[in-house]
Amino acid sequence: MSGEVILIMWNIVEHPFGIVLSAVIAFIPLLWLLISLGIWKMAAHRSCVIGMLISMALAVVGWKMPVDLVIKGAIDGAVLAIWPILWVIFAAIFTYNVTLKTGAMDKIKGVMANFSSDRRVQALLIAWGFGGFLEAAAGFGTAVAIPAAILISLGFNPFFAAVLCLIANTVPVAFGAVGIPVVTLAKVADVNLIKLTLDTAIQLTPFVIVIPLALIWIMTKSLAGLKGVVGMAFVAGIFFAVPQLLIAALMGPELTAIVGSVVSMLGIVLWNKLSPPKKDWRFPNEIMASKTNCVAKTSFKEQCVAWSPYILLFVLILGTNSTVFPGLSKLLGAFQTSFSIYNGPGGKPISIAWILTPGTLIMIGALIGGVIQGASVCDIIGIFKKTCVQLQKTTITVVSIVALAKVMGYAGMVADIAVALAQSTGRFYPFIAPIIGALGTFVTGSDTNSNVLFGALQKQTAVQIGADPVWITAANTTGATAGKMISPQSIAIATSATGQAGTEGNILRATVGYCLIYTILLGIWVYFINATHYFL
Repeated sequence: MSGEVILIMWNIVEHPFGIVLSAVIAFIPLLWLLISLGIWKMAAHRSCVIGMLISMALAVVGWKMPVDLVIKGAIDGAVLAIWPILWVIFAAIFTYNVTLKTGAMDKIKGVMANFSSDRRVQALLIAWGFGGFLEAAAGFGTAVAIPAAILISLGFNPFFAAVLCLIANTVPVAFGAVGIPVVTLAKVADVNLIKLTLDTAIQLTPFVIVIPLALIWIMTKSLAGLKGVVGMAFVAGIFFAVPQLLIAALMGPELTAIVGSVVSMLGIVLWNKLSPPKKDWRFPNEIMASKTNCVAKTSFKEQCVAWSPYILLFVLILGTNSTVFPGLSKLLGAFQTSFSIYNGPGGKPISIAWILTPGTLIMIGALIGGVIQGASVCDIIGIFKKTCVQLQKTTITVVSIVALAKVMGYAGMVADIAVALAQSTGRFYPFIAPIIGALGTFVTGSDTNSNVLFGALQKQTAVQIGADPVWITAANTTGATAGKMISPQSIAIATSATGQAGTEGNILRATVGYCLIYTILLGIWVYFINATHYFL
């Protein structure tokens, strides 16, 4: 579409239907992402760069934004992408790579594999509990790839293992990689982080409790299959949900899913000790066998060493929390740099906290933990280089997509889409909000990227319809958890980890129904609570 055509169209904005037209034009960069990623299967780093350029061109031609401000807006977004988003992602993957190099991850996987011979218990501990922990601590597909591989080694059907891990890897996604999706959403939408964290946890709570039960039902294909493990499934959900709510309310997003998943695993272990299933359940036609011992058992000390990077991460985040140790938090918080890049309307100074940021704390834990595990200086340097290479395309993707979102926000394109959505949906928009978040994750494969794309849009639409802006903004990241299970990127990871390349369509068909049910129920829940707030 030529610049002249856009300008002609833009002159119609004063028409009563002008806001709809402006919203349609503003949606072009997002439409490009939906088509190029979702239909044409273009590589994300290429698609997002083109989308960024389209948004910059539209900002100049359609919204008459000065070129220098467009460039500054894009740079402003790039800085946000690098710090803290990419820094957290890099540190999380670096930590995971350290545990692989030292063999610690094999010991962690081993203790999971040697726990029980009941397939239902294995699924709860490995797909739900351990998968949730991996998502909370590292993200980036680890929560699907590793648990699925463990389940297959225990005798699970590869297809079933992939489906179970994809469904289990939903609710922890909102707080994945040490809370970076919520931290990013708070920055992009400019809302209070603690309230956003708590609202997100509240929206997820019913699903955290129900999904473990659903996993067993999906496995056994009958309600009768829940016999003997109903209590354990409830414990798995409640022991995840309650700590997550408490941490969300008191401390913020960094430790919410980490604490929830660890407590959930402990609850499963404890329940299995006190009230194990009277009869082991196995898949039809599977030969009954004694408890699987795939990996040599390790001592408590060896397990502490294996978990040391994550234990240190917990201690560091807890120790630097402003609620727990305000003095230390204030001291470390002084190590920051503030500067301005975008000086147009809506621009704000950027503050970079060098120490008091999750990425730095993760790196400190990884380095100390790596040394404890026996990694040499050469090993650590090699892992650092490997991680840099591993995240090259991811870096391009994240930088360009955040720059795209910033340019659209500064130009007023997001505001125009929000007004159009508010006018067309009215008070029913809260039901739609999670669907938008799910769409973002389906396309981009990332809860964080979905929040960058639609976070500001959700808030501004909420303001337009008089809804609670933080509650509706939270619906984007909770909705994004649903889209994760059918994201092409997630399914590709699942098929690769389970040796089922070429079966992506079958796995998508197996999960899409659960995704739709999840999203619809979430939309009803978000709408109901918002309506309650409205009438109160």
